[in-house]
Amino acid sequence: MSSPVGTLLNGRYRLDARIGAGGMSTVFRAFDTVLERQVAVKLMHRDIASDSDQLERFRREARAVARLNHPHIVQVIDAGEEGDSLHATPYIVFEYVEGETLKDRIRRHGGLPVAEAVAYAIEIARALGAAHECQIVHRDVKPQNVLVDEEGAAKVTDFGIARSLEEEGLTADGRVLGTTDYVSPEQALGHAVTGQSDLYSLGVVLFEMLTGDVPFKGPNQVSVAMKHVREDLPDVAVRRPGISAALAAVVDRATAKDLDRRYADDATLIRDLEDVLAIETARAGQATGEATAVLRTLPEPSRRRLPLRVRTSLAVPVVLGLLTAGIVAGVLTVAADRAQRGTGQQPAVAPPPDLAPVSLSAGAASDYDPIGDDGEHPEEARAVVDNDPATFWSTERYSAFAQQKDGVGIVVDAAPGVVAPRMEITSSTPGWSGEVLVAREGPPDEIDDPGWTRVASIRDAEQVQQVQLDLGGQPFRHYLVWITDFPDDVSSVELAEIVLSCSTATEACQSQNR
Repeated sequence: MSSPVGTLLNGRYRLDARIGAGGMSTVFRAFDTVLERQVAVKLMHRDIASDSDQLERFRREARAVARLNHPHIVQVIDAGEEGDSLHATPYIVFEYVEGETLKDRIRRHGGLPVAEAVAYAIEIARALGAAHECQIVHRDVKPQNVLVDEEGAAKVTDFGIARSLEEEGLTADGRVLGTTDYVSPEQALGHAVTGQSDLYSLGVVLFEMLTGDVPFKGPNQVSVAMKHVREDLPDVAVRRPGISAALAAVVDRATAKDLDRRYADDATLIRDLEDVLAIETARAGQATGEATAVLRTLPEPSRRRLPLRVRTSLAVPVVLGLLTAGIVAGVLTVAADRAQRGTGQQPAVAPPPDLAPVSLSAGAASDYDPIGDDGEHPEEARAVVDNDPATFWSTERYSAFAQQKDGVGIVVDAAPGVVAPRMEITSSTPGWSGEVLVAREGPPDEIDDPGWTRVASIRDAEQVQQVQLDLGGQPFRHYLVWITDFPDDVSSVELAEIVLSCSTATEACQSQNR
């Protein structure tokens, strides 16, 4: 195959474009002519296919990853060999992931938003956990081997040097494989490699996501590898000021050179990362789309726990000292907040003395999608009235929202009706625009129904948007946030909280809040 592009492998996979290359293979975007879908094909270089060791490594990759079935691992679809038995060129067919590598994302943004970095680390750790349960060690965990799809999810790929813990031979002790920017000390020394080695590499990836750069540099790969053996990582809290002490402790433990100090398993690391994600999103008062998606997958107690506790596994003396002042202040804030609004966090801007938050029932919110068919995540609607900024209602994802719909929205039912001259909207995707409409009955089925009255416009919404509503002193039952424009490069808008405030001097407000 002198010109692979255009080749039809085994009469089925048409190679359309080269999208990547490594030391032993080239990856092509391809088309499966049988199932009529895009796929990715990894084609082994012919000049090394005759090397029996390399050929066995390539075949082992297909066998290893074919055993794995996880949403954060790129799936193997097929494998085969093109050509006759003497000159066969092996290939592996993977699902095609539209998006970019995590390395590309870091290069473009530098240090990622803290919650986003932690969310990606959780997804990668879950993928590695699935591999380790099958006794498979990746051995080359790095951001170049993590794809971020169009939905913002991370998918681990390239198990090309993976090894089953039950196997010996090609990558046994004494051989150093992997990228030295992320290599564990034991792997750099050619010692036994286990799942803990992957966790070390993931800790380095997390360091890079937070700081925008790898911890060590040198004139060659050997010098970098020896720094992983001999030197402590730079203090991540110095490179990325403002991160929590809990997050810094996770990075330190994941990258500990002493295996007795390093995380022993994926589950413990994931648990601590989940705690850190709750801490970081609460400290920031918002979450990126990636962090929000991960938050929704956490067990309910993890999602709702107060983000002030650091697990015993993180409670080293240094961490305790750094956290003491913050915990005391946090406890006082939470206590005051509970006295005011229950279990949720205090609004970013407190109502004036003559205004009070309207008490709403748990089922007071519903999605509003008069132009669509299947609604806009109705099961998530209650999140905007649960007084918990770590939960969200999100619109569906749109590739070109303005061309597909005139708007989507969410309605808050303030039954039986209240004069609420102010609304506060908390969003993790600021920059959207829209309107607030109100109705006494309904809510009306159509957005242009005369039952709706437009009472405010919103342009380029802030993370916490204060909206003055022109109600003319009249009570209304239904308050609609109608989103008409998404921010640039955003496919979905997420709203965390909608808080109505009414005048304490009005009888309707007094009865509403009894």
